[in-house]
Amino acid sequence: MTNRPEKGDTAPVIELPATDTSAVSLGKPGKTGQILFFYPKDNTPGCTTEAQDFSAQKARLADLGYHVIGVSRDSLAAHQRFRDKQALTVPLASDETGIACEAFGVWVEKKMYGKTFMGIERSTFLVEKDGRISEVWRKVKVKGHVDAVIAHIQANSD
Repeated sequence: MTNRPEKGDTAPVIELPATDTSAVSLGKPGKTGQILFFYPKDNTPGCTTEAQDFSAQKARLADLGYHVIGVSRDSLAAHQRFRDKQALTVPLASDETGIACEAFGVWVEKKMYGKTFMGIERSTFLVEKDGRISEVWRKVKVKGHVDAVIAHIQANSD
């Protein structure tokens, strides 16, 4: 891992294939800001809850000026099955090569049951229209996370 962008940094710009569209440009929002949530694995309990929570708040977040994109290293086909099975409404970007995970500094060493392995640290990046990262949440706990993101946006809106 070479990068670990933080609040105030310019977001890395990376194009990835995604569900619901041919591709998305992470870190290059345009007319609206972006909420990029990196999660470990499709169809696991925490990741499912997080994706469902963001999907449930998609319209509210759009009203606040943000487009939501989920990112993991699962394949596009796996993302499409996950989206369909869970009725998700947010696009899911496939980072099979890990380029976005590396660029955003979420590909980290993890430990579970005494074993060490590399994996995605559940993280969320709030990227403004100008490409600047205005907030970063790392080691995200799923319960209440989307509400915390919304509260942060509302507290810091102009």
